Amino acid sequence: MTWQQVLDAQQPLLLPIAHDALSAVLIERAGFLAYAVGGFSVVGTRFALPDLGLASLGEMASAVRDIMSACSLPVLVDADDGYGDVKNVVRTVRLYEQMGVACLQLEDQVSPKRCGHMAGKLVIPQHEMVAKIKAAADARQHKETFLLARTDARAVSGLDDALRRAEAYVEAGADGLFIEAPTSHEELEVIGRTFDVPLLANMLEGGKTPLLPPRDLFDMGFAMIGYPTTLLFRIVKTMQLALAEMVAGTAQSTDQVVSFDEFRALVDQPKWASIEDRFKLRPPAP
Repeated sequence: MTWQQVLDAQQPLLLPIAHDALSAVLIERAGFLAYAVGGFSVVGTRFALPDLGLASLGEMASAVRDIMSACSLPVLVDADDGYGDVKNVVRTVRLYEQMGVACLQLEDQVSPKRCGHMAGKLVIPQHEMVAKIKAAADARQHKETFLLARTDARAVSGLDDALRRAEAYVEAGADGLFIEAPTSHEELEVIGRTFDVPLLANMLEGGKTPLLPPRDLFDMGFAMIGYPTTLLFRIVKTMQLALAEMVAGTAQSTDQVVSFDEFRALVDQPKWASIEDRFKLRPPAP
């Protein structure tokens, strides 16, 4: 399915963030229609590093390729700032298109970028981001590839500038918009009624944006609801609790874990075992 078809199929479109192949498998088996891959979660889990622009296009593309290999759902990939100027944007778009990415997100932060809910962000001049969007739109080999333009201007120069930038990005060729880190219910409402293109709202636990139910956000005008940290934060807490039990030497809880057989099924062990059995070497008949 194309990204637009997925948007039409689920309103609003719920987008959990996969940080590895296993989380992508779980998302698909839970019945979601699409998912996303974000830099915050990938850099945190793959390298145990903060989202401060420390990963290159090659490192991120390798992670995305691994994740996509395990999941057949359409995916939104965070392409950061395109990893450079307009020529780097073109290369990024073409690489991810070749991999089969359905939706690409590009942002207007100054490099090195950082998580949208962290302090210290800066944004490039509007005309530079407009040029990047135009380059990305022109670089597409498939008209169905969805370009999502993100602006981080809200925290830098205020909501009015973020709205102006977003309008310019749509005029430059963006198919949808993500105005990062609005700080109130009222700001979300302003964003939602200002644009008639698909909008993304991010629900980040502990972030600057109020956490609202999907239906409320959809009623405000948001077609996509992202959950960039929900799975990651819960998994980290679960591992911390399990490790604390090991350190304390206490009995480990078994009511919050999958069984050995359930995990084997999750990673398709029966399928691979059948391949092994079908083609394994056997001694020649006497």
